[in-house]
Amino acid sequence: PPRQIAEALSAKLGNIDGVASVDIAGPGFLNITVDAAAAGGLARTIVEQGQAFGTNTALAGRKINLEFVSANPTGPIHLGGTRWAAVGDSLARIFSSQGANVTREYYFNDHGAQIDRFARSLLARAKGDPAPDDGYAGEYITDIANRVMASEPGILELDDADAQERFRALGVDMMFTDIKESLHEFGVDFDVYFHEDSVHSDGSVSGLLEKLKESGSLYFEDGAWWLKSTDFGDDKDRVVIKSDGTAAYIAGDIAYYANKRGRGFDLAVYMLGADHHGYVARLKAAASALGDDPDTVEVLIGQMVNLVKDGKPVRMSKRAGTVVRMEDLVDAVGVDAARYALTRFSANSNIDIDLDLLTKHTNENPVFYVQYAHARTKAVGRNAESAGVDRSAFDAGALDHPAESELLAHLGAYPSVLAHAASFREPHRLARHLEVIAGAYHRWYDSCRVAPVGDEPVTDLNRTRLWLNDATSQVLANGLGLLGVSAPHRM
Repeated sequence: PPRQIAEALSAKLGNIDGVASVDIAGPGFLNITVDAAAAGGLARTIVEQGQAFGTNTALAGRKINLEFVSANPTGPIHLGGTRWAAVGDSLARIFSSQGANVTREYYFNDHGAQIDRFARSLLARAKGDPAPDDGYAGEYITDIANRVMASEPGILELDDADAQERFRALGVDMMFTDIKESLHEFGVDFDVYFHEDSVHSDGSVSGLLEKLKESGSLYFEDGAWWLKSTDFGDDKDRVVIKSDGTAAYIAGDIAYYANKRGRGFDLAVYMLGADHHGYVARLKAAASALGDDPDTVEVLIGQMVNLVKDGKPVRMSKRAGTVVRMEDLVDAVGVDAARYALTRFSANSNIDIDLDLLTKHTNENPVFYVQYAHARTKAVGRNAESAGVDRSAFDAGALDHPAESELLAHLGAYPSVLAHAASFREPHRLARHLEVIAGAYHRWYDSCRVAPVGDEPVTDLNRTRLWLNDATSQVLANGLGLLGVSAPHRM
């Protein structure tokens, strides 16, 4: 009977240090009251652990390849890529906090038709011709074309084929240099820039496809070679070698995955855009065809980002030349607000970024709300020091005000929230919890003073509350750091 189980549990729980009382209610409910001193002791633990608070070794020994952004070098990074930059970098930091060995990787797509269109667009702009029907437009095309001509003044004297090839080589390099600079200024740097063309030029694709033919994972039909991906859970078989003998895009994907595994990664996480749902099954099928566990592949799909200003959407189109770039968002709201706003929502949801809201210095603005809480902890610390309050004493049992209990509870939940953010690949859990902590801290600030008033003497309660203030400061700084957002001391 439930009540007998409750009685057995009650006897054991009551003997645990930090448990004040255990009461049995109704048919077997347990009401557990934690000793105030046990809860309050967390404040000292946090301060003493510092940046290590919340970290653990749950992912120790795991070697994770995290590929994100990977925007084509045919234009600046747009809002979708910017979202992945914020989410991906935060996820990498969170993985690392849980003990994982993480490699941030950018898949540099320098092979295929889009690069041809980019080169033709640059050449057309340089010659003063209209952009190709399937090409790219916009001011950035003019900028790159002018830079190419400045670096190689005689380029237009070449025949069109040679000129296009030079525009391809120089233009792609310049565009990608711009992309890397934009990402760096956004606080995102990669460990590896992997060139797609390398798996074609070094024979990896052709060699791997021959092995798949020999294993029976490829079959020939209608003049093309097909991967038996339906055998591994895909909704249809995929063309790997087209009827004209050229490799389909998935051929490079298979070789790229094999390359990652060859480099020793036991988990390959791909962060892809909203139009890449089909890649989930096909990449897992590719892993299975190579004899791997499909769970060595994870595909995270990010939804669209809509930019809103003055209540109206800001449109974007890379080809039409009305791109809303990463730099545009940063110029409008700053790196901190941009990163926080893009990370605080589930990647599975479409989001509207309100430029007007993110520039407000009010509690309506989530990043301001959290950063201001951290700045307030630092101000309280400075005021306490001026009043002679230090951390020379600590009485955990003194932190018994309801506002203190609430704040301690949310601080105590931080490690588990961080662990779940890593487990579910959802950095937004961390962002939202920081907002909860900030709210609890603001309420505590309104209810409990750290520094004495007027001529009141400094007490151990003042000193103990300084520990709690500083513990909150540490957790907010730790969490913001994992999101790639600064923790200001003054605002």
